[in-house]
Amino acid sequence: MNRIPRRTKSRGSPIYEKKTGDILVRVLSEYLPEESEPENSLYYWGYTVEIENHGTDTVTLMSRHWVITDALNQINEVKGDGVVGEQPVLKPREAYRYTSGSALRTTSGTMHGTYQMLIQDGGQFDVEIPLFSLDLPGARKVLN
Repeated sequence: MNRIPRRTKSRGSPIYEKKTGDILVRVLSEYLPEESEPENSLYYWGYTVEIENHGTDTVTLMSRHWVITDALNQINEVKGDGVVGEQPVLKPREAYRYTSGSALRTTSGTMHGTYQMLIQDGGQFDVEIPLFSLDLPGARKVLN
């Protein structure tokens, strides 16, 4: 699996990281002008998430909960099973990467949330997804 470089920037976009217990979540977002419709106040971002299991237990990502906030503080919460149609299993020292997207009606905003994980022995826990910024290039930044 290709790894996202740690604490670097890609095309000027920062990489956001958060570790919960033995699970590290890394996020990189990018504005998608070809998908956006500024004349209709629709702005699209793609984001790539990498989830790394640094522990000794096998875990399964069962569900997600996203909190998406635009520049007007309008909040949209998204809950569902797995991610991109999958419920990935991460053995110790394994990572999973996926790409998805989100739309806003403003030129900037933020996303954060949690993944609900199931441990192979039946225990459950939440993993935090770091707060990350969605910014139109050249717009005022919401986060660094």
